Amino acid sequence: MIELKIEKTTLGAGCFWGVEEEFRKLNGVISTRVGYLGGSKINPTYEEVCSGKSGHAEVVEISFDSNKITFEQILKLFWKIHNPTQLNRQGVDIGSQYRSAIFYHSEKQKQVAIENKLEIENSKIFSKQIVTEVSPTTNFYLAEEYHQKYLAKRGLESCHV
Repeated sequence: MIELKIEKTTLGAGCFWGVEEEFRKLNGVISTRVGYLGGSKINPTYEEVCSGKSGHAEVVEISFDSNKITFEQILKLFWKIHNPTQLNRQGVDIGSQYRSAIFYHSEKQKQVAIENKLEIENSKIFSKQIVTEVSPTTNFYLAEEYHQKYLAKRGLESCHV
């Protein structure tokens, strides 16, 4: 029997409700949690993050079994479900809390994320420059309970992601 090889990654790709739902469905993903990362405020609330003053992004923390799914496969979906060329916005959602971001949990993830981003840029899939930040994971603050699995709790498959 193969043991689980659990890794984490944390991604920002706009409003975390739809992003979480997309990753939650992937084979090999063990769990997802939505929260806030990349800002200066300790224990920010949703209202503080939405104000844009905390500096945090809405993110999804993904725990996955790397024996079943690779970090590269997770990034493949990441690039597919949002527009990484929009600075501090996704569609109608505007503000730094909606920025495109890969928060790495290891030096290996950092290297893979940088190389993957460069590969996507060189592929010219997007006509504009990719603005996705690649940053170390710092303090992750769990979002309020009503945000966790928001769409699943309401029987929805997706939102405007």
